[in-house]
Amino acid sequence: MTIENLSINKSFGGWHKQYSHHSKTLNCTMRFAIYIPPQASNEHKVPVLYWLSGLTCTDENFMQKAGAQRLAAELGIAIVAPDTSPRGEDVANDEGYDLGQGAGFYVNATQAPWKQHYQMYDYVVKELPSLIEATFPVSDKRSISGHSMGGHGALTIAMQNPEQYRSVSAFSPICNPINCSWGQKAFTTYLGKDKSNWLQYDASELMKKATVYVPAKVDQGQDDSFLVEQLKPEILNAAAKVSNYPLVLNLHEGYDHSYYFIASFIDEHIRFHAQHLT
Repeated sequence: MTIENLSINKSFGGWHKQYSHHSKTLNCTMRFAIYIPPQASNEHKVPVLYWLSGLTCTDENFMQKAGAQRLAAELGIAIVAPDTSPRGEDVANDEGYDLGQGAGFYVNATQAPWKQHYQMYDYVVKELPSLIEATFPVSDKRSISGHSMGGHGALTIAMQNPEQYRSVSAFSPICNPINCSWGQKAFTTYLGKDKSNWLQYDASELMKKATVYVPAKVDQGQDDSFLVEQLKPEILNAAAKVSNYPLVLNLHEGYDHSYYFIASFIDEHIRFHAQHLT
């Protein structure tokens, strides 16, 4: 597979690189970023933390705002950040910020016209890791994390593929999308009106029924304006108690939904993943 390097920046002894490639899964050109720590070489392949961003974001938000490179360099962990949806003039879109381009919700769409391109679940789980592992000095040891819509994606992907991920974490995830307006709008559009098809993409529903566990860490700001209506971490916590899922949920007074919150606790998340990756 041909990939094109778009930018390169040295950071904490390693390299932040941005690439584009044609995705067969999404039928369009996609962009991703990767941070390669200084320890990485063909003789020493490093584990990978995949990061999924939230609504309206691209690969750039996390890499530029979270401040994750310093500790990733110290611990020898690569970070990969894909875009949040397919992009392009021929890719279906919507005027709302919470649907269409920038809002793929990490599902495999089944409804026209979305299903032609919106296969973000398969892209993150299958195509992107295969490309990363074939191209860069990284191993097949993977963890996954994300924010908001990306936190939803990280949790659901890890729980549906426990053999592929050593750990999962999330900041301010959409914990119960079948019962919030963001999730209901996206799922109706991408998956259709049959709500039984939504359950496979709901972290709380998956956690409630889980029998194989991926260690999970979730951090949530208590001053998040989306907390009550959209995020619903209390439902995820209740689901974990049903299945005895190894979930650590931390609530933080005064913090909101922004990258100021993520940057404040990203080191804790990277150390959490390092315990399971290395």
